[in-house]
Amino acid sequence: MSVQFGKCNLDGKPVDAQELQKVRDLLARYGPDAEDFFCQDNVGVIYRAFHITKESRLENQPHVFPSGSVLTWDGRLDNREDLIGQLGDKFSTVSTDVSIVAAAYERWGTDAFVRLVGDWAISIWDQASRSLLLAKDFIGTRHLYYSIDKDQITWSTILDPLVLLSDHSFVLQEEYIAGWLTFFPAPHLTPYVGIHSVPPSSFVCAAMGTLQVKKYWEFDPTRKIRHHSDAEYEEHFRLVFAESVRRRLRSSSPVLAELSGGMDSSSIVCMADRLIARAEAETPRLDTVSYYDDSEPNWNERPYFAKVEAQRGRAGCHIDVASDKSFGFDSDSNRFAVLPGAAGGRLTSATRQFATCVISQGNRVLLSGIGGDEFTGGLPTPVPELSDLLVEMRFKTLAHQLIAWGLSKRQPWFHLFLESFRQFLPLALVGTPAHMRPARWLRRDFVARNRAALTGYQSRLKLFGSLPSFQENISTLDGMRRQLACALTACEPPYEKRYPYLDRDLLEFIFAIPREQLVRPYQRRSLMRRALVGIVPDELLNRPRKAFVARSPMAAIVAEWAHFVEMSQHMVSSLLGIVDEKTFDEAVQMARHGQEIPLVTVIRTLGIETWLRTIREQKVAGGGRSTVLDSEVLGQYHALIEQLL
Repeated sequence: MSVQFGKCNLDGKPVDAQELQKVRDLLARYGPDAEDFFCQDNVGVIYRAFHITKESRLENQPHVFPSGSVLTWDGRLDNREDLIGQLGDKFSTVSTDVSIVAAAYERWGTDAFVRLVGDWAISIWDQASRSLLLAKDFIGTRHLYYSIDKDQITWSTILDPLVLLSDHSFVLQEEYIAGWLTFFPAPHLTPYVGIHSVPPSSFVCAAMGTLQVKKYWEFDPTRKIRHHSDAEYEEHFRLVFAESVRRRLRSSSPVLAELSGGMDSSSIVCMADRLIARAEAETPRLDTVSYYDDSEPNWNERPYFAKVEAQRGRAGCHIDVASDKSFGFDSDSNRFAVLPGAAGGRLTSATRQFATCVISQGNRVLLSGIGGDEFTGGLPTPVPELSDLLVEMRFKTLAHQLIAWGLSKRQPWFHLFLESFRQFLPLALVGTPAHMRPARWLRRDFVARNRAALTGYQSRLKLFGSLPSFQENISTLDGMRRQLACALTACEPPYEKRYPYLDRDLLEFIFAIPREQLVRPYQRRSLMRRALVGIVPDELLNRPRKAFVARSPMAAIVAEWAHFVEMSQHMVSSLLGIVDEKTFDEAVQMARHGQEIPLVTVIRTLGIETWLRTIREQKVAGGGRSTVLDSEVLGQYHALIEQLL
């Protein structure tokens, strides 16, 4: 995952090359292989390379067109062969991704973005239109931030330089904090007012006096895939899943895959082994990394990932997390954290072992099973299917499925019908589900201002238009986009994270097939289990749903009780009108005595508090002056925050 930073003066004034030089040290650890620099007239770009494919080593970036336009690309182009066929004899299988993308833009302009399949972020200074374009792939696996100051726009694939090298103060974005506390903030937000993130599946067009954000692609709700038999659906799934994994094995160095013992990661590893054995993958080798904690009675994953290792005839890196019982909410880091997820947190034994594993094996890519549970039927709810039957007025089939699902879930069929029907009613009538309600220690006025973010930007199903199952899929996808937008770019060591279950073609297939193929009564993940027989060990395909109840978080609260008490008093987040200290302290007391509390929100609250304390404790040099991070939450605390900083 290479990185870029750029400045563009939309009024045509020349960019000061010395301003770009200040960024070099911040980018170096993300792109250790090479640095390229372009500064001419009103545009300046620094590109730091992190080479993963053999083609990337042949790239010259930023790419300068004969017209004077400038393109910088960070990504993996999955449909290279298709684009090469459309662009003509000028290109071959050894052509670089950036040259193919540049030719696509020359031919199709911004219509090229929809044709770029893969994980990517791109910036283009278009000399003819005197405009800057910033775009990202459909799900947002790459970051791309930008800020505008008068007629100058600055952009970067990491947030640090936009914050640390600014010559003015920033206001904290309250909606971002609210989202981070619960279901993650909207993907176009950052913690700072005035710094934005390019939304997934969209591009930003900035010209003198204008700024537009346009969506270039979205899933087609009318697309339907209907086969004649289960066997055809199974074969189709195997094909698109194998292609998704193959695309993410494109690496000139060994690829590392997470192997947890669950179906998602195990399926990726087993399919990757199958592709490598058939010489259909580019990587020279697939390594695995597995985490275990034998002290957790509900997390006994070792027997399951051992089955996969036995099948492939090779053990992976095993990391024992039993000793990492601390949350590590200490603001003792020497490096300023521009995002809440990077604040505090000492290096644990597990993170050190992981770093050693990556460095010693020469891995530059990590495969993750994120998205599998969400999109392949890991949550065995019949509601999307029943809602589809309801709006399609297929009442006979609806009656049959209500009975079948009622027996499967041991619920009266009428309860399932009501649950399906309730999805169409306004929130004002049905209320917010208990698990989505804001934590009681958040202040009422804060909740009132940020209810949408605190409840996951909920939307109700519509009776007309796309099928309810499609609407549910898009809602889940939006949640995944928010989660990815908060992911930290890896460094020390750097590596690129790839997500086979978030492949565009795979999701198009899943969204277009009947819901009853994915989940059936008594058959969680029906299609996936049927399709991968003979590829994934039977013990994995037939295992019960993984348990997520762990004792270690509660044990950590008890072990770090003194620190938790200290953090729950004199909270910066309380001064900013976010948390009620007394109520939060009561919740921590309940956790200490083993009572049930929303533990994720407790951890997120402490994470935000740690981040705010790092802001208080450290001064951030920027542009020759201290960069002060104010808050718009309560204006009367402006002076207080400046004193804290």
